[in-house]
Amino acid sequence: MHETDIIVIGGGTGGYSTALRAATLGLDVVLAERDLVGGTCLHRGCIPSKAMLHAAELVDGIAEARERWGVKVTLDAVDWSALTATRDDIVARNHLGVEGHLSHAGVRVVRGSAALTGARTVRITGTDTGAGAGGEWTARRGIVLATGSRPRALPGLPPDGRRVVTSDDAPFAPGLPASVLVLGGGAIGVEYASLHRSMGAQVTLVEAADRLLPLEDADVSRHLTRGLKKRGIEVLTRARLEHAEPYADGVRATVRPARGEPRTLDTERLLVAVGRAPVTDGLDLGAAGLTTDERGFVAPADWSRLETAVPGIHVVGDLLPPPSLGLAHASFAEGLLVAETLAGRSSRPQPVDYDTVPRVTYSSPQTAAVGLSEAQARERGHDVVVNTMPLTAVAKGMVHGQGGMVKVVAERAGEGTGRVLGVHLVGPHVSEMVAESQLIVGWDAEPSDVARHIHPHPTLSEAVGEAFLTLAGRGLHQI
Repeated sequence: MHETDIIVIGGGTGGYSTALRAATLGLDVVLAERDLVGGTCLHRGCIPSKAMLHAAELVDGIAEARERWGVKVTLDAVDWSALTATRDDIVARNHLGVEGHLSHAGVRVVRGSAALTGARTVRITGTDTGAGAGGEWTARRGIVLATGSRPRALPGLPPDGRRVVTSDDAPFAPGLPASVLVLGGGAIGVEYASLHRSMGAQVTLVEAADRLLPLEDADVSRHLTRGLKKRGIEVLTRARLEHAEPYADGVRATVRPARGEPRTLDTERLLVAVGRAPVTDGLDLGAAGLTTDERGFVAPADWSRLETAVPGIHVVGDLLPPPSLGLAHASFAEGLLVAETLAGRSSRPQPVDYDTVPRVTYSSPQTAAVGLSEAQARERGHDVVVNTMPLTAVAKGMVHGQGGMVKVVAERAGEGTGRVLGVHLVGPHVSEMVAESQLIVGWDAEPSDVARHIHPHPTLSEAVGEAFLTLAGRGLHQI
């Protein structure tokens, strides 16, 4: 029987951040990972997809240069092998970086599958790190479950990596299809619809809810849908896939729209982005007295410590149910919280405030938000004041020419405006603008607090500043 302070099961963003922080606090840490450290985010999700979306942005820029700015350039072709080689190099260098950080911190990475055998014991099998790495382990301080999630598949329609793909294998599907049907209008589906459209595909985006990004503010959905349609993406909301049948060169799908008769679509690729499911197979949760909820999540009994009903077993990342968000950067925060809790820093760890975690969709146009939507604020009983400002109201927004908006949701305070409850952005590069809004919402700032700070001119961020100036009663360009 081997002993250590903490055993972390799963080496994705939540797992390796827990391991790194715990090791820097002086704890002995074992990280069990049956695949590659970095997890889905690094190897199949966030990083490869955003690398490809950057390439798509460059392709769009060529078209804009020619059509809008008189730069006489043409796009001969996209060298898919060169694009994927650059993407894979970025992933590989990040992977080496994560492994290096873990090694430098003294984290012992054990390659194998881990299963619980008790409240403080784990069995690791299938290791390839040398004699003695596998077998039975005891955790003196605690165990952290960080096994992540996998894409949900459609019954009777297994992905084959070419005609029917999920978000895990979409980056690695062969070549550039001429047509794509994307099923699911959440962040992942919208991003892949945007990517394929930039690369020249005919794209149909199908969402069962009444709007895209149904968890975001309604105005965000409206502006996003307008931008995607302007780019030539067919958006079908309140629509469902009734049937799909792969054939030699593609998929024949029947979609029932909100109105009218079902439509039959022939497409080269069907991309299924209908959500992700937590991965607990092989963990043997019952051996430690744990169960999952009806959706397969492992719910904490104490959200302030992310500790389960079994003392000493904690959960981070995609295994957590809402209000956790299934976002990599939220997983980092969860990992820090759990590591500091297990290290005995009970006075320092702060529970994760999920309302102040930024949410970003890296499509064209991008969306970014932090805090409550207008509807959520009203549902929670707030008397709200709302201000919306188009990005094209500032000069830099006109330069970009892609539209977009800034929307601020704040409390009403007498005749004025109280603390800011949410900030919602749509437009170019808004993923790089949302951090300011996180501080505004997280620190309970009021518009008057923000208005005293000067935003540089000319920038897109001026629209954020101007929106707060208006709410503070000092607006210049928004009367």
